[in-house]
Amino acid sequence: MNVYVRQLASALSQAGGRSTVFTRRVDADLPTVVDVEPGFRVVHVEAGAHDLPKEDLLAVVDEFADGVADYLAVYPDHDGILANYWLSGVAGHRLKHELNLPLITTFHTLARVKAETGDPEPLRRVEAETAVVGCSDLMLANGPEEADQLVEFYRADPNRIEIVPPGVDHAFFTPGSQAVARRATGLGSGPVLLFAGRIQPLKGVDVAVRALAELGRDDARLVVVGGASGSDGSDEERRVREVAATHGLVDRVRFVPPQPHHSLAYWYRAADVVVMPSRSESFGLVALEAAACGIPVVAAAVGGLRSLVDDGQTGYLIEGRDPVDYAVQVARILDDPVVASRMSVAATERSWSYTWSATAARLRRICDDLTSRTLVDCA
Repeated sequence: MNVYVRQLASALSQAGGRSTVFTRRVDADLPTVVDVEPGFRVVHVEAGAHDLPKEDLLAVVDEFADGVADYLAVYPDHDGILANYWLSGVAGHRLKHELNLPLITTFHTLARVKAETGDPEPLRRVEAETAVVGCSDLMLANGPEEADQLVEFYRADPNRIEIVPPGVDHAFFTPGSQAVARRATGLGSGPVLLFAGRIQPLKGVDVAVRALAELGRDDARLVVVGGASGSDGSDEERRVREVAATHGLVDRVRFVPPQPHHSLAYWYRAADVVVMPSRSESFGLVALEAAACGIPVVAAAVGGLRSLVDDGQTGYLIEGRDPVDYAVQVARILDDPVVASRMSVAATERSWSYTWSATAARLRRICDDLTSRTLVDCA
């Protein structure tokens, strides 16, 4: 989500638009206002303790909204509110009514969808999302699957949903030498499976580890790039390490801490295949970035991954969570250089359909149309 906001705001500024990104201050040394580039400003808002856990953020949403309102009282020349994630949606919902500004919401993940796949969220989140859906003047869906979920699980008005896929930064994420990438990342020879993302139950890192075990190849390794996330992230990382130990894979599963976003390109290029066994994904930016680097993806057939991975052409989609199924398709890529090369070319070509400039242009047209509409009233 951070990548989404950063790249979208930058693309909007490069297209001649202006945006102010409000984020909660997490460090006392951060300046209040940062002008990232012409037309793109970040404002750090005081709201709660700087080290407040994610699970406690709802309690400071009103304080955050107060800070945003104070800034907008001084700089009122804003045409609307774009809220990312449900917590920002709660703040945006309030500010919409106070400032009489249209509210556009993009959720990134949805509580009721996560609950369907075994990752329940607190009832307060479900209720908050329902209220925000009911009052959003427009909702952005990353793809048709998310649009359908908004209608099915939240009874959203389809006429207030626009599909606006994220993009990928092709300046960084592009095919390159695997040998160079292996040297840059410290990886040697042999097949490499890559998992990139947060370590939490819904991401299914344990499935990737078990898939490595099912491959039956002593020369293959799994690289996990990312850190524990959420209240159960640390427990999940310990569990994944235990799974690796149980299968005798301690020396062949490498855990790498979160990397700067642009550095991920080296890890993608160093891999032979990216594995994404998520229980749910509203979009799946990792799959798109991997494709842009020419790396086939073996992913769960869920959410936005269904649109991003062209089964049999740019990678494989897996129904269910059986590690054997993942191992079979990974092996098809590793064992057949012709298939791997064909998928690499197809994935790269497919990725060019997704650019941040196109995302920004689509959003600007939507915003222009929205200014002429009567605001939705949920009162």
